[in-house]
Amino acid sequence: MTAANTRGTALITGASSGIGAVYADRLARRGHDLILVARNRERLQALAERLTRETGRKVETLVADLSDKADLARVEEVLRSNEKITMLVNNAGLGATAPLLGSDIGKMEDMIALNVNALTRLTYAAVPVFVKREGATLVNIASIVAISPETLNGVYGATKAYVLALGHSLQHELADKGVRIQTVLPGATATEFWDIAGLPVQHLPSEIVMTAENLVDAALVGLDRGEAVTIPSLQDQAEWDVYEAARRAMSGRLSSSQVAARYA
Repeated sequence: MTAANTRGTALITGASSGIGAVYADRLARRGHDLILVARNRERLQALAERLTRETGRKVETLVADLSDKADLARVEEVLRSNEKITMLVNNAGLGATAPLLGSDIGKMEDMIALNVNALTRLTYAAVPVFVKREGATLVNIASIVAISPETLNGVYGATKAYVLALGHSLQHELADKGVRIQTVLPGATATEFWDIAGLPVQHLPSEIVMTAENLVDAALVGLDRGEAVTIPSLQDQAEWDVYEAARRAMSGRLSSSQVAARYA
């Protein structure tokens, strides 16, 4: 695929390593030009040079700390103004493994700022433009803790539940707007996430840890199939279908002028 024959530009946050870097590799090989966003200038530049050399795609880098308001505003402006962007992968995020009693509230606030606030602002910057353009794609990286909050730190789980809820809402709101919405729920993935979160991946049972490459490849298969929610580790799709069907069925019975008889 030549530079003139492109699928548009994908902007990827947290792109310098791990899941974000694999998305960059895979999307470039699928024909996307790239805008890679992360804090680490050296890693970004090295990745951009490699992908340009190997794929011939146009790869730009944008060094930004999304927890910094000025940096975040710069990325928002790129999403609003660059008409070539057809895909946003909201991958940047922080995690935590310590329980509430062992956590620092300042670090929890930092996590909320990145996992929730930054993701929301970038989504709000991109989606109105995507609706006008039609055929664009929003991928939000959540986590299995969105539906299994007991697994790790509760605030981390709550931020990822927010990402999942936002995806459900956008699916409903934009169903006829020509914008694809996918929420990806990774399980334990072999990235630097665990070191930063305080639990090195080497301490996890190997049978529950997926490579970032396999995670992204599975997520892209899910995207190609039109999945609204993709859980690469879940073997039986029927389990999710039953879970989601029960949630949707119950949603129509959650508000009433009458107290439920069981409370009378």
